[in-house]
Amino acid sequence: MPDIDPPIAHAVQCDDGTWRLHALDAHLRAVAERAASHAAPFAGTEWARLAGRWHDLGKYRRPFQRYIRRVSGLDSENAHIEGRAGRTTHSTAGALLARQHFGPIGNVLAYLIAGHHAGLSDWHGSLAGRLTSEAGRIEMHESLAQDIPPDLLERPAALPDLRNIPGGAAGFALWVRMLFSCLVDADFLDTEAFMNPQQASLRNESAPVSDLLDTFNRAMAKMAETAPDTLVYRLRAEVLARCRVMAAELPGLFTLTVPTGGGKTLSSMAFALEHARRYRKRRIVYVIPYTSIIEQTADVLRTIFGEAVIEHHSNAEVDASRESAKSRLACENWDAPIVVTTNVQFFESLFAARTSRCRKLHNLVDSIVVLDEAQLLAAELLQPILDVLNLLATHYGVTVVLSTATQPALATRAYFDPERNIRGLEKVREIVADPDDLYRRLERVEVHLPSDWHAPIDWETLAARLVEHDSVLAIVNTRRHARELHRLMPEGTLHLSALMCGAHRSRVIDEIKARLKASQPTRVVSTQLVEAGVNLDFPVVYRALAGLDSIAQAAGRCNREGHLDRGEVYVFVPPQPAPPGLLRKGEDACRSVLSGYVGDPLERSLFGAYFERLYFCCNLDANDIVKLLEVEVDGEALVTSFRTASDRFRLIPDEDRLPVVVLYRGRDGEDDTVDNLLRRLRKGDLDRCLMRKLQRYTVSIHRHECGRLQAAGDIEEIIPGLFAQIGDVMYHPVLGLLPDAVEPAQTWIA
Repeated sequence: MPDIDPPIAHAVQCDDGTWRLHALDAHLRAVAERAASHAAPFAGTEWARLAGRWHDLGKYRRPFQRYIRRVSGLDSENAHIEGRAGRTTHSTAGALLARQHFGPIGNVLAYLIAGHHAGLSDWHGSLAGRLTSEAGRIEMHESLAQDIPPDLLERPAALPDLRNIPGGAAGFALWVRMLFSCLVDADFLDTEAFMNPQQASLRNESAPVSDLLDTFNRAMAKMAETAPDTLVYRLRAEVLARCRVMAAELPGLFTLTVPTGGGKTLSSMAFALEHARRYRKRRIVYVIPYTSIIEQTADVLRTIFGEAVIEHHSNAEVDASRESAKSRLACENWDAPIVVTTNVQFFESLFAARTSRCRKLHNLVDSIVVLDEAQLLAAELLQPILDVLNLLATHYGVTVVLSTATQPALATRAYFDPERNIRGLEKVREIVADPDDLYRRLERVEVHLPSDWHAPIDWETLAARLVEHDSVLAIVNTRRHARELHRLMPEGTLHLSALMCGAHRSRVIDEIKARLKASQPTRVVSTQLVEAGVNLDFPVVYRALAGLDSIAQAAGRCNREGHLDRGEVYVFVPPQPAPPGLLRKGEDACRSVLSGYVGDPLERSLFGAYFERLYFCCNLDANDIVKLLEVEVDGEALVTSFRTASDRFRLIPDEDRLPVVVLYRGRDGEDDTVDNLLRRLRKGDLDRCLMRKLQRYTVSIHRHECGRLQAAGDIEEIIPGLFAQIGDVMYHPVLGLLPDAVEPAQTWIA
């Protein structure tokens, strides 16, 4: 390979043996301008531009140029992977230069530049050590000793005042992550444009989201032509019309409070599209609590909007109808008009430190975020969640819609014990003109409460009552309860729980819908996984005592379409209480609110009292996220614990759980899809598409249970961290993973 002059950022060998060299100065200028453009919507242009210019200054040093000679020709994915072992360091030089020129304020740039591969660091115990190390000092001096174009070292006389940070000190961490997002996305995009121009060409800009309103209107008009003339459909039309009117309101925080079955999905999309056109919003992000229901919503939206919709979640199938090369690329940074994602992906990204997770954040600016089933926001992380929603709405042009039938109590509240206080959402506007009237008009069920809140019913008695109904849904609180009740039911009763893999659950839900549509007898025993977003319509529903929001969601699976004068919902006290934790707290708060109450248990005003009691019993910042992200001035440093906060912000604590691929072979046992997928994996195929398809056949169990099952020869570790079932007896075609495969204490999870 020839000598490299001038210095290069990347090199790739062409098919004909020649080399294409990416000049380092060109890369730095391009990244600077891309980053500045990304940051323009929140007035972060100068910070982002300077971070872009200096992020790779360490590549000027001779050791790094020798390193590029040694490893050039890597593909774009491996050449730019974050924190890759063995890489010659290059991200400390620019960080030290920023600190040297700007003093403490330069530490903002130091966070960005030093972390642009490995991710944002904590100051103490990590970044501070790098910036004071001898190796870092040598890297900076060796870099600056080279012939760097003067324009790349230019700097403003002063950076913008830190006192003008969006949100002040409380907004520091999010602001830095936003700038970090601008830098790393610009770096990835420019690197990709050089290393893989064919792939980069797939990132053609989509039409503005506001252009999709006409498409939506045509689809709604077509649906209206075939809609039955029933009260439910008329009220859905009213909600839709009201959402269009309220879209003219100024951007900010909104609630959309509509009873289950009232058409929230399409109505919230009407609001978002009208609002986007009026206020030039850049995209719509539809956030859903569970992967088990996200595909249903994505399919509804994709039927209307086609390729304008991308799904970003772990279970998206890889086929022509769900994903393309272009949509996979758009998932990296959410550069698409409509993004459908999960609570986990959305909120963990907002508190992330890794480059891959942070990369999308700048594309949230000037967007519309719809939080579906907002009552399911994690209670133990609620305070940092509310803080970040306030910052997004107030300082980043984000309109947030909290959509649910059971609005949680998210306003600011102060108690005698200040540790119980909530810093809530303020200036929130309700979209529906009169939610109470809407609830009364959409009332479709009669709810029967226990005569004695402390008198449990045994499973045998409950099973006998269920058998009295041809079609009935019974929802219980734990996996074990679902198995115990199902065992007592007649043959043909269906079962749902998270001990069934995703492919199994989807098949059963489709069967339930088909049987109900055909008016065939349909008895189902399920955990609470059917309560959010699964559109079932039973004449009778039984619900184990739980949180009031869960009871309301269960009622939403009863007489959903209003074909009956009244559906029947029965709340019962199960033989065993819910396990300690949030489930038990919800049960206690519900009992407290409803004991002695003689009105409608689903009266909308009760939910505020219920959630207030529930949140009072919870530590709303159990992992100290707010404290970790407070910016402190320690000598000459702006001290923040980005990495630790990111590690602790987990909506689903999974550090003790491992995935097991189960041998689910369909209803008749003849489907060999999972066997073929495992065969490919055992042959060394680690293709991303294969791994995502396998997720449809996984069940998560605890780490020590994996060890027990592995020792017993029931599972094997096929790649590090991923296990697979070996024998045919561990997974039941109706019940899923059998009871002796998991410890009893864990069977409460849905």
